[in-house]
Amino acid sequence: MIHLQETLNKGLNIKNMLIEERPREKMLTKGVKSLSDAELLAIIIRTGNKKYNAIELSNQIFKEKLINIRDLYDISIEELCSIDGIGLTKATQIKAAIELGVRASSYKPPKYKIKNPWDIYKYYMDILRYESKEIFKIVLLNTKNEIITDIDISVGTLNSSLVHPREVFRAAIRRSSNKIILIHNHPSGCPTPSAEDKVVTNRLVNCGEIIGIEVIDHIIIGDGLYFSFKENMLI
Repeated sequence: MIHLQETLNKGLNIKNMLIEERPREKMLTKGVKSLSDAELLAIIIRTGNKKYNAIELSNQIFKEKLINIRDLYDISIEELCSIDGIGLTKATQIKAAIELGVRASSYKPPKYKIKNPWDIYKYYMDILRYESKEIFKIVLLNTKNEIITDIDISVGTLNSSLVHPREVFRAAIRRSSNKIILIHNHPSGCPTPSAEDKVVTNRLVNCGEIIGIEVIDHIIIGDGLYFSFKENMLI
């Protein structure tokens, strides 16, 4: 019997592999979580070429262009097409699959209720964690702590000149929101607040007290981590 590693070394077609080692059959019998990153990618690209089978081709993508699975989000179609065996069709299939995953994970159900900082983190994690620039949002809540909407206030390094109270509270007043949550991401992946983050937060909290709109938290999203000003008693 031909084992997986022998198959890969000889560059044989996936059909020549043991049935239980073929990615699609493995997913059906053992579940999708049993597949490696390369096996998942192999299912998306479906076929290899004369030189590599689909799994080998997937491994080549990781070897030549990616440090980890997250890099599939940032890699361009042109970069994928530069890999031997990856044409425009396979490249667009990969990017479409990644985008579909991002959209599914960032889907916003109606009347999402916020009970704690973790709820905000779950809701916005996949929207913000991969952004290459800092994006500052405000989340408007109704009296039941349900999300009305969110609004982008600034893009770029967070500072007090970009995040002006006028822009923040104008949106809240227009939508009759009496509570807001501040949220932004740190592209570095570390959610620890900077000195400027604290200055901006204190300024907006103080302005909110005057206007009558409560700033109930400021959430900073990193890579799989978050920092809550409320949980850390900074608000």
